[in-house]
Amino acid sequence: MKNFTLILSFVLIFFVSGCGTQKVTRVDTNEVIDLSGRWNDTDSRFVAEEMVKQVLSGAWLTDYISAHNGKKPVVIVGMIYNKSHEHINSDTFVKDVERAFINSGKVRLVQAGEKREELRRERAAQQDFASSETVKQWGKELGADFMMNGDISSIVDVYRQKQVVFYQVNLELTDLETSEIVWIGDKKLKKYIK
Repeated sequence: MKNFTLILSFVLIFFVSGCGTQKVTRVDTNEVIDLSGRWNDTDSRFVAEEMVKQVLSGAWLTDYISAHNGKKPVVIVGMIYNKSHEHINSDTFVKDVERAFINSGKVRLVQAGEKREELRRERAAQQDFASSETVKQWGKELGADFMMNGDISSIVDVYRQKQVVFYQVNLELTDLETSEIVWIGDKKLKKYIK
């Protein structure tokens, strides 16, 4: 019992002394802070913006606009798979890609996956509960012309206390009608951690 009390006292002292030393500071969300060397918000935003610049400079865009009397193509962002060695929230990356597409003003973007299904449930509910003047009609969705898919991969090289982490993001844009891949791009990041 005496040993238990002594151990409990040490544990409490450890936790109490550790809790009082942490300080939190608010920083600008655009400030680059890389504590661990893992994929972070800066990497996600930077890679998304670079990849969208790449895809929008591809020949597919001018070809499409020329063939469709100046009409902007409609794009849907599908699955971006995390094949890396660490947990990466690919939803955050997808949202960064979607934001970059919209901010470019060169394409139109439609909802994908669960969010599209949520919109359909709302439209179905309106059929019963909204006034006839404001109810949204079925069959008016904008069909996507192209779908973007891809993956995030990584390679880790470790020696003693040093580590190099290499990330590669691969994205493809596919014509939904023909299944033709019209663009493939990649962005690489390398981090040296000592």
